[in-house]
Amino acid sequence: MGGGRPGEPTGGRASHEGGDEAPEGDGESPPSGHAQDGGPEQDPAERARAICLRLLTGTPRTRQQLADALRKREIPDEAAEEVLSRFEEAGLIDDVAFADAWVESRHHSRGLARRALARELRTKGVEPQVVENAVGQLDAEREAETARALVERKLRSTRGLDREKRIRRLAGMLARRGYGEGLALHVVRRALEEEGEDPEALDRYLPED
Repeated sequence: MGGGRPGEPTGGRASHEGGDEAPEGDGESPPSGHAQDGGPEQDPAERARAICLRLLTGTPRTRQQLADALRKREIPDEAAEEVLSRFEEAGLIDDVAFADAWVESRHHSRGLARRALARELRTKGVEPQVVENAVGQLDAEREAETARALVERKLRSTRGLDREKRIRRLAGMLARRGYGEGLALHVVRRALEEEGEDPEALDRYLPED
């Protein structure tokens, strides 16, 4: 699935960014003056087409992201819909491929769980069913494996902290990436036990299931 640098698909029909998301604009200047788009007299559909092509250069976007950009540039709804539908038919806009690549790359680069990935895709205007199918690529086993790897990487930096603070920091790191509380606490307990923590001492903070 999404090739290139993990984090977001990098080109083609579906690839995207790496690491934390940068603030997302439409890459355009404010609505006043349309010199970049060929002047205010240019046909709205042609302006919409030019805007979409610029925004899609090297960076896939969802249909909703492009629609928002066209609205910001005061493209009439009818012209925007015509151009977006044409781009979709040509495969230049593909929300399914975008969502699949987003899930793969963001899970790999950031260790995000299904819940966090679904939230990100919804903010980009991806349809609920497409979101559900995309995050369904990650089964519970793979999600748990990623959670364990995240905790293992973080363990060293928490050594020296008292037990309660250490548990909070590790579990909080997983929670911020969308992991459920039950899985987070289970993974943290197992990691601490493997490191040599007394299971009975952990019972006070992390009771067994």
